[in-house]
Amino acid sequence: MSETPETPTVAVFRPDDERIEDAVSLLEEFGTDPLPDPMLAVEPTDATPRTDADYVVFTSKTGAELVSEAGWEESGETVCAIGPATADALREEGYAVDIVPEEFTSSGLVATLANEIDGARVEVARSDHGSPVLLEGFEDAGAYVHETVLYRLVRPKGSGESATLAAAGDLDAVCFTSSLTVEHFLEAAAERGVRADALEGLAEATVGVIGAPTAETAAAHGLDVDVVPDEATFEALARETLEAVRRARE
Repeated sequence: MSETPETPTVAVFRPDDERIEDAVSLLEEFGTDPLPDPMLAVEPTDATPRTDADYVVFTSKTGAELVSEAGWEESGETVCAIGPATADALREEGYAVDIVPEEFTSSGLVATLANEIDGARVEVARSDHGSPVLLEGFEDAGAYVHETVLYRLVRPKGSGESATLAAAGDLDAVCFTSSLTVEHFLEAAAERGVRADALEGLAEATVGVIGAPTAETAAAHGLDVDVVPDEATFEALARETLEAVRRARE
């Protein structure tokens, strides 16, 4: 429950590592009462990208860290990152990053590479829940596409406090950072027997999502989305969600 009527309670679902710590710190800076409720846990596969690719695409900070831990070494590939956070993580692990799209989304990366990958071998290294947009887009551009699953994303045991609060009407906003966080939130709500009430609670709250694919997933599950930032970063999502909360209170 909010500390004061003026302090919005905002649920955040990032993995239970420095990402949720950073998200909580940011939300506190923005003047909220954050509710951390991790909806993702990482299970590494210890796999590494294929060695015969012309392009290797990474879509997350986690993927960058895991390939480094698994001992992957560059061998002349064009290394692509879906956005600046992934690019920074790759560079921190000692990898050179050649391409980052102007639009930090799967479709943005497809658009950036579409005119240069006809006949090329493109390796997509990511989680087991990646959007089909990358694979289909690269194939449509004429590339030979292979996907390597670097890690699996599962729902942590004990998650779902946010669903209970939503069901009670005690959440002002939520920040969904992937389609899977939406699905895991609803799974946790069902597990606690409050799915219908949680959906009703979110109908009265401000629902922010990080991009169009997450918005589509939310809508498919009956959630009304209020905020989709132009920039697919958590900072933009948090800022715009809080702005929407404050506008709703005026």
